[in-house]
Amino acid sequence: MYCEDDLLQLSALQHLLFCERQCALIHIEQVWQENLFTAQGRILHERVDRGGETPGSNIRIAYSLLLRSLRLGLTGKTDAVEFHRKVKNGRKVWHPFPVEYKRGRPKSDDCDRVQLCAQAICLEEMLDVEISCGALFYGKIRRRQDVVFDPALRQKTEEAARRLHELIASGKTPPPVITSKCKSCSLLDICMPKACKGTRSAKDYLQSAISEK
Repeated sequence: MYCEDDLLQLSALQHLLFCERQCALIHIEQVWQENLFTAQGRILHERVDRGGETPGSNIRIAYSLLLRSLRLGLTGKTDAVEFHRKVKNGRKVWHPFPVEYKRGRPKSDDCDRVQLCAQAICLEEMLDVEISCGALFYGKIRRRQDVVFDPALRQKTEEAARRLHELIASGKTPPPVITSKCKSCSLLDICMPKACKGTRSAKDYLQSAISEK
């Protein structure tokens, strides 16, 4: 169990699984740069935060709920949580169903699913419920993709949370690894994967470049 002072941003899980160097640049070196993709994502999330969906009588929607899990050591907020009315033990209850909005298309890796699963684990811990599934909405295809929170995904989420804490606690930015993901990364000009070698951070490289002028 983690204490309140040790909680990390839940959104960092996606950064971690996308690229550990990107995660360190954002959450250790505190650098950020927006590009077309991040701007589109930000605008989509702002629209979601304002609400606008009209649910039926059996669904209520809450936006931007604050989340926390002391077991995972994470905090953050949801895009949306649908509360579905169900009958349990002869009485009506509102059961949470987290929904995360993404600007692009479904990904081949699990970074989006892990982020959503972490939200579900937070809700389970806070509300003392079991949540079996949620959904990812992708803006490019304008459709939802259901996500089942099975044991394998839960384990991967817990392992990602542990790795995130290890990375942040180390205070070190990993060296670059050039992949196809680099082209879509908003931090490409800061990361400079072809220029930075060894274990030097982007900050060290920039300071060195400035001192040489």
